[in-house]
Amino acid sequence: MQNQISPLILSFGASDPVAATGLFADLASFAAMGCHGLPIITAVLTGDTAQIDSIHPIDADLVDEQARTILEDMTVVTFKVGQVGSVDNATTIAEIVSDYPEMPLILDPFNTTITEQIADAEDLTLSIRELLIPQATLLLISAVELSRLAETWKENTEAEDLTADVMTLIDSGCEFVLVTGTPSANGEIANTLFNESGIVRRDIWPRIPGSFAGAGSTLSAAIAALMANGLEVPEAVLEAQEYTQAAISHSQQFGMGKFIPDRYFWAKENE
Repeated sequence: MQNQISPLILSFGASDPVAATGLFADLASFAAMGCHGLPIITAVLTGDTAQIDSIHPIDADLVDEQARTILEDMTVVTFKVGQVGSVDNATTIAEIVSDYPEMPLILDPFNTTITEQIADAEDLTLSIRELLIPQATLLLISAVELSRLAETWKENTEAEDLTADVMTLIDSGCEFVLVTGTPSANGEIANTLFNESGIVRRDIWPRIPGSFAGAGSTLSAAIAALMANGLEVPEAVLEAQEYTQAAISHSQQFGMGKFIPDRYFWAKENE
């Protein structure tokens, strides 16, 4: 029997039957990095490898009960928040994490495909911006999603300015913002990490051909796991990108749709 327990991460997110995104992506990535995930279901998805057909939010009282019961029993070291499912859930999760202000919070709540299925998507986006982002240690957001989020505070006549948009979020209280898919030359992928001082690091990766589901979930989960293991944000972001690139390069096509990153690629390398 081991006395040294694995780092515990409480993760809020959706149940995806394909296990490409959401909680199942989190659990696999956490386990691959020696952490134990505690899944709090916020919504149930229906769909396949080609598309997500619908999202069914879980009642906020049940989300609250799931999380607080676990937090009273176990010593959690990191929060990870993915798809929250509803405005009520965003409010509930914000109240829960506010009771643990010293605990790192990795926030990855935006998924365009899922958001399109939510009736009150605009209200949900606004609630995430006002309630969760100010509490986040790190927000993961794509350049496209950032542009859409910025529409909640900018006038239609204002020009797009990625850095200014990021600084608006940081000024609200978020410590770090990792923007994926920032502009780069030669068709490569650039991910840029910001804090209150500006750019912390900018990493460029070769674009891997194909259509993938779950890459963003893998990246944010890996960051959460590495921070739970004691890494500082800049180091965790770099190592998580390396892990995610490898997982994507080993992706598998289980159905007729998108490829799914293999979070356990390392276990097969010596076979």
